[in-house]
Amino acid sequence: MKLVLIGIPGAGKSTQGNLLSRQLKIPYLSTGHIFREIAKEKTSLGRYMKEVMHSGQLIPDEKTIEIVEDYLSRDEYKHGYILDGFPRTLVQAKKFKNNVDKVIYLEIPDKESLWRLAHRNDEDRDDNTIKAIKKRIEVFHKFTQPVLDFYEKEKKFVVIDGTKDIKIVNQDILKTLGRQIIKNQVHAWTRKNKSIIAIVGLSGSGKTEASSFFKTELKLPVVHFGSVINDYIDKHKLAHTEVIHRKIREDIRVKYGKEALALLNKEKISKLLKDNQIIVIDGLYSWEEYVYLKNKLPKIKICLLAIYADKTIRYERAMKRKYRPNLSNEERDINELVGTNKGPPIAFADYLVKNNFSITEFHDKLEEVYRRVYFS
Repeated sequence: MKLVLIGIPGAGKSTQGNLLSRQLKIPYLSTGHIFREIAKEKTSLGRYMKEVMHSGQLIPDEKTIEIVEDYLSRDEYKHGYILDGFPRTLVQAKKFKNNVDKVIYLEIPDKESLWRLAHRNDEDRDDNTIKAIKKRIEVFHKFTQPVLDFYEKEKKFVVIDGTKDIKIVNQDILKTLGRQIIKNQVHAWTRKNKSIIAIVGLSGSGKTEASSFFKTELKLPVVHFGSVINDYIDKHKLAHTEVIHRKIREDIRVKYGKEALALLNKEKISKLLKDNQIIVIDGLYSWEEYVYLKNKLPKIKICLLAIYADKTIRYERAMKRKYRPNLSNEERDINELVGTNKGPPIAFADYLVKNNFSITEFHDKLEEVYRRVYFS
């Protein structure tokens, strides 16, 4: 299902978009989100987007269409999407080739829009802010009204009273889609395939932070491969040094092979997959572990997520750890890349996330990976 949400500023598009995304299990995104993501990329298009956005200019129709259609061609959107902020002009509507199923117009009076936005920015409201809001409303009516007329002629257009309570607006939208909420569930496309997101990366890259995000924010179960080694060391009251870690790793692999940590966690992984569509592995160590899981779980899609951070950043992070401090240096890097054979799964990764910057940016990138895995 491919939906477009249209409405003047303050109509509630993002509120309803996020609600519908959870209910219909299709991703919600705005052109603002698309442009911001592209502007972060170190490409000619990314640099162009960044310059245009910083200058305050509007992105030309042809370029906007090209960017949006290219973005929506990604696998995570092949089952549908909820799009907010596009198309904004008649040219965009006519040339948009993504076969929209329904255009939902959240209708509210201009005064209601002004009140909502002004109230939302209560603390820093001034005349310029009010003028800016009025200008945005004026621009909407000038450029987007023809879009509404276009989709009405296409018989894809529905008007929803956006002044009602959020829940009622949501119910009204679902009714127009031929859906209803039954016991807090909406019957729609459901994910059939199960997947494993296996996190790989060198010490200090951010694997623990990534698994914590998946567990805390996205409620995904996590299997910690490194716990086998860490628990053994803690149980026997040994020191967390690279010499001891390396010896334990080698002893386990002598006994079980280089697929040891996957083999020892196989039962737990299988059990979690029975009740979950996606699970996370924190710290896949070797290529043999990846191959073992591929062979033992042939119906499960295993996605390798490589976390990268510059060496100096990784080493600094390791120094600040409360648990297992200082376990990040060139010796450990070599032992992991060569000794445990971690190099191949990093190089073969399906997704690469760079973790040199803020936690917020890191989390945004991880959520993007999750969305691509979930909706592919």
